[in-house]
Amino acid sequence: MIVTTLLLLGLALLGMPLFAVIAAGALYGFYTEEIDLAAVVIEINRLSTIPVLLAIPLFTFAGYLLGESNAPKRLVRVTHAFLGWFPGGLAIVAIMACALFTAFTGASGVTIVALGALLYPALKQARYPNRFSLGLITSSGSLGILFAPSLPLILYGVVTQQLSLDQPISIDDLFLAGIFPGTLMLVILAAWSMFVRKSNHGEVVTEPFSTRECVLAVREAIWELPFPFLLLGSIYSGILAVSEAAALTVVYVFIVEVFIYREIALRDLAGIMRESMVMVGGILIILGVSLASTNYIIDIELPEQLFNTIREHIDSRWAFLALLNLFLLGVGMMLDIFSALVILVPLLVPVAISYGIHPVHLGILFLANMQLGYFTPPVGLNLFIASYRFDRPILELYRATLPFFFLLLGAVLIITYWPQLSLFLIQ
Repeated sequence: MIVTTLLLLGLALLGMPLFAVIAAGALYGFYTEEIDLAAVVIEINRLSTIPVLLAIPLFTFAGYLLGESNAPKRLVRVTHAFLGWFPGGLAIVAIMACALFTAFTGASGVTIVALGALLYPALKQARYPNRFSLGLITSSGSLGILFAPSLPLILYGVVTQQLSLDQPISIDDLFLAGIFPGTLMLVILAAWSMFVRKSNHGEVVTEPFSTRECVLAVREAIWELPFPFLLLGSIYSGILAVSEAAALTVVYVFIVEVFIYREIALRDLAGIMRESMVMVGGILIILGVSLASTNYIIDIELPEQLFNTIREHIDSRWAFLALLNLFLLGVGMMLDIFSALVILVPLLVPVAISYGIHPVHLGILFLANMQLGYFTPPVGLNLFIASYRFDRPILELYRATLPFFFLLLGAVLIITYWPQLSLFLIQ
């Protein structure tokens, strides 16, 4: 078994697709246990019976439509009109715009590419320090992961629902649980932005408030502004299930961007849909083989063995959480968030529950660590995306993001050791 595991890890490092590595591991495991290998195919087919899974392709397609339109520009203009006069206002605009865009697209790298072209020149024009501007956009790109309708939140809920836990997990609970932790991160970065602005007083430019600009910005984005309230209100009020809200999202975004604003031509829809579904296909095939692998893991009682091994060395729940933070930071640097979710959650959730950790709290701290790992030196993915996008040396990005890393690391520790921050709205 050890030889097989090392062989699969070696193949993964050599570039073998992740789904093939997981599938090979599951097939070998079922073979050694003399279980019919059709179990793997059955688990992949079982994806079609999970109603909430419909939300993933629908939200993804809607996010790609928004990314291909001028919605990011309108979002930045509205937030800038209302907050640009505030001390550190433009930086706060960048933080909020990145968080909202990532929440709806589910991809922090896309946020850096799509909004970086707007926000980085604006921050430079306002005379914010160059290193601060680079660090702000790079680190803010992953902030929206904790806000609905984030795809990682939905995927965590889907994976945990397959584990038959005594504490059932709903997607609605995860959406609610992410509000306060996500807001904490936004507030910390906003406070830092105000401090930087104050320490550079006389250099950073703050624009005066303009009622006329507010009216024009709202008028320009009048069809898109009600959308978040319509989406979240329908979910939290219980009027629509998450999958139904996702369908509403696609219809609304499609009508607004294609027929009202006319920024996306009908001939371009096939290409946008193909691009978005390639991403969805990658997520679903990894999820399918991972469900098969999860069944094998449960059959051989690997979570119990892992818990017993950890318990021999760590008795305290708080020490376990500290170790988990370190582990997830490393994982966040090496794996994309979707792969990490489907591979690690089936292992970690039973162990965490054994330490008295609520699975919803675990999901929030898991994603908070993962979003921090995206820009953790030396190999955080967003560091390389930003380096390419802004044509800056990677070492400069390391230095630029370090203050933001430590600030958000403090937020992650608060989220980790103050469970009620995540659980307050669901209890």
